[in-house]
Amino acid sequence: MELSALTAIGPVDGRYADKCAELRNYFSEYALIRYRTLVEVRWLQHLGEEPAIEELTGLSQMVKDLLNRVVDDFGVEDARQIKAIEATTNHDVKAVEYFLRERLGEGSDTERLREFIHFACTSEDINNLAYALMLAHARDRVLIPVMNELVTSLRNTAHQLSDVAMLSRTHGQSASPTTMGKEIANFAHRLARQRRALAAVTPLGKLNGAVGNFNAHMVAYPEVPWSEFTQKFVENLGLEHNFYTTQIEPHDWIAEYCDVLARFNTVLIDLCRDLWSYISLGYFRQKAVDKEVGSSTMPHKVNPIDFENAEGNLGVANALLAHFAAKLPVSRWQRDLTDSTVLRNLGVAMAHTLIAFRSVQKGLGKLECDRTRIADDLDDAWEVLAEAVQTVMRRYGVPEPYEKLKALTRGRRIDQKTLQHFIEDLDIPDEARRALLALTPAGYTGLAKRLAREA
Repeated sequence: MELSALTAIGPVDGRYADKCAELRNYFSEYALIRYRTLVEVRWLQHLGEEPAIEELTGLSQMVKDLLNRVVDDFGVEDARQIKAIEATTNHDVKAVEYFLRERLGEGSDTERLREFIHFACTSEDINNLAYALMLAHARDRVLIPVMNELVTSLRNTAHQLSDVAMLSRTHGQSASPTTMGKEIANFAHRLARQRRALAAVTPLGKLNGAVGNFNAHMVAYPEVPWSEFTQKFVENLGLEHNFYTTQIEPHDWIAEYCDVLARFNTVLIDLCRDLWSYISLGYFRQKAVDKEVGSSTMPHKVNPIDFENAEGNLGVANALLAHFAAKLPVSRWQRDLTDSTVLRNLGVAMAHTLIAFRSVQKGLGKLECDRTRIADDLDDAWEVLAEAVQTVMRRYGVPEPYEKLKALTRGRRIDQKTLQHFIEDLDIPDEARRALLALTPAGYTGLAKRLAREA
């Protein structure tokens, strides 16, 4: 059966392929091979800059241009050639080395370079740098820009709805009022904080040989300052050098990356569930899309499918991210191979994450606030002013203020008239009494409006 969006096993390459297609540039098999090739070529070029490695000094411009073209022009057909070589070698990184040998050709200018491809490297020297670049580039070029769009959309919504007073529901019960804008601003602030944390995760890389001690490097060229030399190489790739490794870079930074991304996703799950609930209450309506169907039997329905889709995809992503964070930093002795197949699934978690981000963004674009529905709900809950009244009573020394309001309001609804009769009988200054009598549920929102506008 030919592979297509219809025949793909997984939804990220099938049903949702168009929603995460740009991640193929960073997490596909092609992308992994391309990044491996980049690392191999850049390492060969870097070796040519060390005067002590006399065999590589004086490379012609033709050779330099050839090496740059291998990287700059690398395409899917090149990756296919490497996969064909791998079918014989049964080793994916060695296949890249043999591919580069072929690309250098048989000329006298390139002959001396061939044995310096993959020089003093173990496969993990190449792989860890390739994966670090994949994760860093996907974060900076795809994930964070979409995160920025989400935070911006939420901030704009918070500003627009900053003055929409709303009944809170702590424990699902009527509680002190807030504004819809302030509740949205809470999520914008939380997501922005996790986005900054993700951007601050430092990708690490190593290039120190089979067990992390520069063994082969030192025996071949003991005069080269390998620690400094490889540090410069890794940093030129945009990564931070990790000197303390076994055969593998221990992946602690990838665990940090996954943990932070999972926290961002968890906040987004919280947002999806809250918005789903506000839609259920009628606080938000959803714009109906012509020709879309909400139910196969109930024609009236406009379901909050975007937030449901996002919540489901975020759950799948976080399950994978949690496994990555727990598993990848653990490796028996100097190396085992259990991380290899796990790392190949990084893109799956990123894809489900990106699908969810886009579903939330789509859902936000459909929301219309029903200010009348929100106001009616709040105006039917005068008991929420019990907090305000008992707090003022405390200020003026009225005995047992909490207990008196509890007797008046706990477990039952009261109307404006009942509360005002209670206030009129209080032994408090007239100015305080007038202020309480003028207070309404919609006017009891504290600094919510300001906080929403400052988000």
